[in-house]
Amino acid sequence: MTTLDRNQNKLDLSQILEVLSDGSLPIRFTAYDGSETGPDDAPYGLHLNSERGTTYLATAPGDLGMARAYISGDLEASGVHPGDPYEILRVMSEDIHLRRPPARALAAITRSLGWELLRPIAPPPQEHLPRWRRVAEGLRHSRTRDAEVIHHHYDVSNTFYEYVLGPSMTYTCACYPNQDATLEEAQDDKYRLVFEKLGLGKGDRLLDIGCGWGGMVRYAAKRGVKTIGVTLSREQAEWGQKKIAEDGLTDLAEIRFSDYRDVTETGFDAISSIGLTEHIGVHNYPSYFGFMKAKLRDGGLLLNHCITRPTNNSRARAGGFIDRYIFPDGELTGSGRIITEIQNLGLEVRHEENLREHYALTLRDWNRNLVANWDAAVAEVGLGTAKLWGLYMAGSRLGFERNVVQLHQVLAVKLDAKGNANVPLRPWWNG
Repeated sequence: MTTLDRNQNKLDLSQILEVLSDGSLPIRFTAYDGSETGPDDAPYGLHLNSERGTTYLATAPGDLGMARAYISGDLEASGVHPGDPYEILRVMSEDIHLRRPPARALAAITRSLGWELLRPIAPPPQEHLPRWRRVAEGLRHSRTRDAEVIHHHYDVSNTFYEYVLGPSMTYTCACYPNQDATLEEAQDDKYRLVFEKLGLGKGDRLLDIGCGWGGMVRYAAKRGVKTIGVTLSREQAEWGQKKIAEDGLTDLAEIRFSDYRDVTETGFDAISSIGLTEHIGVHNYPSYFGFMKAKLRDGGLLLNHCITRPTNNSRARAGGFIDRYIFPDGELTGSGRIITEIQNLGLEVRHEENLREHYALTLRDWNRNLVANWDAAVAEVGLGTAKLWGLYMAGSRLGFERNVVQLHQVLAVKLDAKGNANVPLRPWWNG
């Protein structure tokens, strides 16, 4: 006999969860109405502590509603630190299989909750506007709208990012030379890999598009490369310029608060784009890679490093949680689509590789940093935002581990008029 058969009149919250999950729960669930379900000795648990949380869950089923309830404090997790809820997310994703109930069960759930709890309410303040309401910021991937969504994500607080990212201030996938490497060693190795793939040397000129806080800019400048970095985040640009001055690199390095399309210089020996393509919009790839081609000298190399999907025919737009809380207007596609667009412009792809597992390790270490600096992080940005970041990074780690998303580096060269690449016959970098 099912929960629904046992109680035809009204279901409590734990019974509703049993109906939605077929009753197979690996975690302990308790709720403000006094109901509970799941093993008493489960290592992890969830407590729903308010009607507002029920409304969030009911009006936005899936990851968006869960995020709203969790960030607002209406849904609390036990057995994990709020800066790293990876383990409970892992167990829930592996062993809880929510389903859409049949019409009879859905009607019973609706009747049990009541229309008052099913009326949508304002989301937590950390949430960005839905896509249809962003038109006031301009068309999707217009300059003004791109600037606004970059501000939403990257101008949280430089101090907060220092707590999460560590001394490198690098918010992109690291490259771990071995399983025991530290985050800082892995980020340095990523910059080394990009530098060597681009064949850079003293006296060369590098353009770094979407440079963040300038990690690649400073790495190249320390090795004698004249480097320009551009970012749409004012806080990143100010932090990066200050660091350049502290390192005595002002003669070689510059970070501009600017749209990359406003760079007027040409004839670069190399261009790096590390973690920007996700914000460009798939339909803008031709102009994006075309811009890079126009800025390179003949024989110049470009390296594109970005998150991708494992296939090339899936939906490009991000899901509800990522779009509303993390990367508004973000779009992902497969590495094949990226390579195709680069090739269609006449650039020659020389190498590509997937660093998917490296990003899972990177996110693991960012979560560890957040946990280690939790009190300071909460004081800096507030509990809701700190919990948001813990949730986002832990969930993303699962995505990379399970091949929901990947991280690809694609290396291409601008051929000369005779079709010469003028690069060594075999890979010239230390992998």
